[in-house]
Amino acid sequence: MFCWRHMRRGPGRPFKPRFLSFEPRRLEFLPIEDGRVVEAPPIYMSADELEAFKLVYLEGLTQEDAAARMGISRGTLWRCLESARRKLAEMLAQKRPLVVLPSPSQA
Repeated sequence: MFCWRHMRRGPGRPFKPRFLSFEPRRLEFLPIEDGRVVEAPPIYMSADELEAFKLVYLEGLTQEDAAARMGISRGTLWRCLESARRKLAEMLAQKRPLVVLPSPSQA
């Protein structure tokens, strides 16, 4: 289990640490059509969104269990899931590359 802390500068509430099952690093998924990579502006997804999507839809956890495993509230998990679903649907429908970033501040 990897504990991930977001860095935030300035006023506002500090981020809570997130517990992820993988070490966040940059991942890229590129659409290929007719043997060539499709040139389009990428869609950026955070590691939190990917982890929430994986826990709920791949491992079959409830939202409460997934939120507890990540160390966040159920509402925060729901927002991560909603954002991940929208981004994945947009990626598939528009044939755009998907880039998973370790921190949402880089997106």
